[in-house]
Amino acid sequence: MVWEIEFYRKVDEDLARMPPKIQARLVRLMELMEKHGANLGEPHTKSLGNDLFEIRAKAKEGIGRGIFCYMHGKRIIVLHAFVKKDQKTPKKDLELAKARLKEVRKS
Repeated sequence: MVWEIEFYRKVDEDLARMPPKIQARLVRLMELMEKHGANLGEPHTKSLGNDLFEIRAKAKEGIGRGIFCYMHGKRIIVLHAFVKKDQKTPKKDLELAKARLKEVRKS
């Protein structure tokens, strides 16, 4: 079972700007998602509701997060990526991911 992971515009650049340890952990989790699908279980992945899911990588520098969705076939699109210091996903980041989800579903 091989999954394809794509990035919404410039999300790969957001990942590249993350602290190295967070970046490495997120990349490793995405490699696992490509092989096994996105259901890696908590604390690595979880549903946010409304067809949005989250991937999390924790390090000293904070928590790297990627918000993603499933598309037809075995495609996953990472809609947004960011680093935060606490446990709760900021509302502005969730709203941005929701808007991007609408956009990719239309195309």
